[in-house]
Amino acid sequence: MERLVINGGNLLKGSVDINGAKNAAVAILPAAILASNGKCTIDNIPDIEDVHCLERILRSLGCNIVKIDNNTLEIDSTDVNNFEACTDDARRMRGSYYFIGALLARFKKAKVLLPGGCSIGVRPIDQHIKGFEALGAEVVIEHGAAIVKADKLKGANIFFDVVSVGATINVMIAATLAEGVTVLENVAKEPHVVDVANFLNSMGADIKGAGTDIIRIKGVESMKGCSYSVIPDQIEAGTFMIAAVATGGDVYIKNVIPKHLESITAKLTEMGAVIEEGDDSLRVTVKGPLKGVNIKTTPYPGFPTDIQQPMSTLLSTVPGRSLITESIWENRHKHIDELKKMGANIKVEGRVAIIDGSQKLTGAVVKATDLRAGAAMVIAGLVAEGTTEITNIEHIDRGYPHIDNKFRALGADIRRIEVEE
Repeated sequence: MERLVINGGNLLKGSVDINGAKNAAVAILPAAILASNGKCTIDNIPDIEDVHCLERILRSLGCNIVKIDNNTLEIDSTDVNNFEACTDDARRMRGSYYFIGALLARFKKAKVLLPGGCSIGVRPIDQHIKGFEALGAEVVIEHGAAIVKADKLKGANIFFDVVSVGATINVMIAATLAEGVTVLENVAKEPHVVDVANFLNSMGADIKGAGTDIIRIKGVESMKGCSYSVIPDQIEAGTFMIAAVATGGDVYIKNVIPKHLESITAKLTEMGAVIEEGDDSLRVTVKGPLKGVNIKTTPYPGFPTDIQQPMSTLLSTVPGRSLITESIWENRHKHIDELKKMGANIKVEGRVAIIDGSQKLTGAVVKATDLRAGAAMVIAGLVAEGTTEITNIEHIDRGYPHIDNKFRALGADIRRIEVEE
């Protein structure tokens, strides 16, 4: 088993390149199955464990995949004839549910093991099922798998009961090859929703309105291969922004879309950080004292739920009281107990974390309870006095490519070690 060992106290200085968006890539790769003719060449893919899982699932379905480099895949799904994604990899990761929409669209049937991923609260797929059924599919959950089939898919008007990124993307994928027009309302507007729609359109889909309140999909008869580049990762960028502020550093964050980061930029600026925007970069510095702020996570363009855990680390080091209200996932404060081991003064009441900031954290052995909690622990280790050891780092590797190498290049004292179980 591997651990991250961090000796805290170093200022971060230099530049870091942000990888492609995990949350876009994990939907785009399954959607490549829709190309019944030609190859999809997809670049700016993050080199993370979730992507490696998806590669293995695609191969199990019959895709021919050529790895051009660590961030570029060529996927030929012309000869795919298997509609069952039932490997251990499918069960292991949350994003495997996108295979339901992709296989249903292409073959009018799918069998996919229900997914895992991070344990951050109840993550039902009821809105996915609602959308598939509205398109004309029959859905049965049996022996831990979703079994979906339809004689044909027909466009429909679908209003989601709650805003769901996963359901928005999955039903959008399924509707691309449905007869007629599908209208999705109360949809998610996150940048990766727009990116998946752009990818599908590059393959020949007819999707309009992604990023707005209503998405309209006019079904097409078939889709073809294309070349596509995944957008930069909003969450990885936000994590490095927070780390720069937490250490009082001076960091250029490159290969970003600043507009996607506006809610994070606004809160860090409110705290007292200085953020200078370029066309595709940000410079993050601290030139004076910081203060606490109140945050409520909401769907895009609000403050991202995936960033609240790293932000809780930063706020625990800043004088004054801060409140973080988690409105998306009910179980996303589990990392607080780990921060408390390092001296953080945080109390959780329901979905609200009450943070009384202090000037120091101290090194300890802590665990990554989930992906973004792991990033929070890394930032805590960077600012803590002494040595921090982080266990369960497989969670971190699911979403942050080579996080130790990137922070070491900025001046952090961080290394990966192997320990016996």
